[in-house]
Amino acid sequence: MANRLKGKRAVITAAAAGIGRACALAFAREGATVIATDINEAGIADLTKSGIAEVAKLDVRNTADVNAFAKRVGKIDILLNAAGFVHHGTILECSEEDFDFSFDLNVKSMHRTIKAFLPDMIAGGGGSIVNISSCAALRPPANRYVYSSSKAAVSLLSRAVALDFITKGIRCNSICPGTVETPSMLDRAAAQGPQGKEMFISRQKMGRLGTADEIANMAVYLGSDESAFTTGVDLVVDGGYML
Repeated sequence: MANRLKGKRAVITAAAAGIGRACALAFAREGATVIATDINEAGIADLTKSGIAEVAKLDVRNTADVNAFAKRVGKIDILLNAAGFVHHGTILECSEEDFDFSFDLNVKSMHRTIKAFLPDMIAGGGGSIVNISSCAALRPPANRYVYSSSKAAVSLLSRAVALDFITKGIRCNSICPGTVETPSMLDRAAAQGPQGKEMFISRQKMGRLGTADEIANMAVYLGSDESAFTTGVDLVVDGGYML
């Protein structure tokens, strides 16, 4: 199926790598006009060669930058928030700085972008907001204290937005991936030692890691009119992690 997002304008954060990049490319393949953003400008520069309409440097931790960007871009149909950080450790290894950074990037960045784009989405007749959460929001793994806490906040933030604007044509959902093979995940695995990747695979009952494209497929569905009756839910794409 092609052109599932034809005629829709989409903004995607954290599009330089991993799930954000896969979503940007998938949206473009399905006909959306995609504006791909990241704080890493070099990481998104080549996306225009792959059908992405525009790339833009954006620091989602800077409220003024987000507001100015939203004002310039104007009305969009899809907002996909993919920025995030995985902190490793229990509460005892989580400093005040670690906690604040995790919640700022994982949660407050979504607050910023949604608040900035939502008024024009409502005025334009509605739209779809897709937030990348995690299965850690639903079943915390060991040593993911602040990551799990922040992703749980993402899931409830999504439900709250969905409820508050359900009569305004706004849908808001979160995707909860299991362990997905991305550059950042491979870095975390390497930090665990030679068997790090195998340790991550062992958490997945299918016996393999997910791919960023598999998460992007769910994002396309949520951004499309196929999901017109879907709002306020966590869509789990986890390879059986939650079983």
